[in-house]
Order: sequence, then structure tokens, then C-alpha cells
Amino acid sequence: MTHELTLDPADVAHRANADLTLADEAELALSPELAVAKDAVGVDLPAAERAAAQFLAALGVRLDREGLSETPARMARAYAELFAPEPLRLTTFPNAEGYSELVIARRIPFRTVCEHHLLPFSGVAHVGYLPGERILGLSKLARLVEYFAARPQTQERLTKQVADSLFECVSPVGAGAILEAEHTCMTLRGVRAVGSMTVTSTLLGSLREDPQARSEFFAIAGVAGRDLAGVAAR
Repeated sequence: MTHELTLDPADVAHRANADLTLADEAELALSPELAVAKDAVGVDLPAAERAAAQFLAALGVRLDREGLSETPARMARAYAELFAPEPLRLTTFPNAEGYSELVIARRIPFRTVCEHHLLPFSGVAHVGYLPGERILGLSKLARLVEYFAARPQTQERLTKQVADSLFECVSPVGAGAILEAEHTCMTLRGVRAVGSMTVTSTLLGSLREDPQARSEFFAIAGVAGRDLAGVAAR
């Protein structure tokens, strides 16, 4: 039998937080690195356009020439598009063949926006799991990344949301996500570390507890043997 779970942008972004106790909410409040971003409740494009115009004017950008006159409207539409996740439907099927090896989708492209500077960061995600009683439609691994990337993000949170949702929704033996990204907030400004990549990982279940399974996941993802000094495991 096919099962389908829908995550809608009107709901809380992460299903695992749907039934938080007061203690859980207090823990999240004290641990912002574990907090899950909520979906936007609505978009007011005219207000966003006015705010963009005021923002640019405050920075000394003149909008009275042809090339810039429509820039505030374009800015508003662009950010609205970046922050507009589509409803996510996770379709699972019985693991009738008893498949018990890793399933990994490598190099899933993603782009999102750093919540600290509202500048883009982009890269690739490697997402996979060790099946239990059910398997997931393969395209849904990419859809998970796309869904949680459509909001202001940090790479650490995005990595954790993808892995946690996969683990919660599919109930596999193990699940994991590795993200590699270039952040324009540190390549275009500040330190200007052009070419630097940030790598984050979240491993759950057997992929975290079993060193051999963990190593196999990194090897198949294609990051084993590389310089992982920058990996932030959560």
C-alpha cells in the first residue's frame, strides 16, 4: 500500500515539532541552533516593493533612471520566489523485497538565502537512508531539500531539517544528509574567501551509531577521504 504524507507551507515546517510539549518548546527557545523555521503566512508584494525602494534609497542608490526604476519590484518578486515552498508530499511504498542497503541521492543542487545577511548560498546535498519497512519515492529526497531551502536558512539548520524529516516520516533504520555550499556572505563581503566551501552533516540512527555504516555513507556520498575539517556534524 502506498502512503503519502503532505507537508503544507501553511503548517509548521517540521512534522516532528507538530506535538511539542511545553518542555520541548522551552528547550527550542534556549537552543536557537535547533529551532525550526516556520513557513511564511503570506506575501504582500506591494509592501515589499515599497520597502525595497526605501532600502535602496537609504543606501544612496538612485532609482530615477530606466535601468533601476523597476528594481524594487524585481527584488520583491525575487525574494517572494525564493521564500515560497510548494507543498511537499512524501510518497512511501512497502519495502516488499526487504532491501537493506543504503539509498543515497548524490549532488542534489540547492539554493537558499542566509538568514543573517539575506545573501544567497548554494551547493549540493547528499541525502540518503537505510530502509526499514518502507521505502521513499526517489524524487522526494530532492523535494525535501527544495522544500526546506525555500526560506531564510542557516546551513546547519537546513541539514538537520532534511535529515530529521526523512528519519521521522519514513522511519528508516538510519538517515543522513550532507550539504556542501558556497556562501556569498563570506565570498562577496567580509573575509571574501572566494572558493571556500562549508560542509555540514547530520546522521541519525544506525548511520550515527555504527562507525562502519557512517563511513559507508560518507564514502558513497563522495566526501570520504577529502578534507573534512570543516564538517559540522549535528
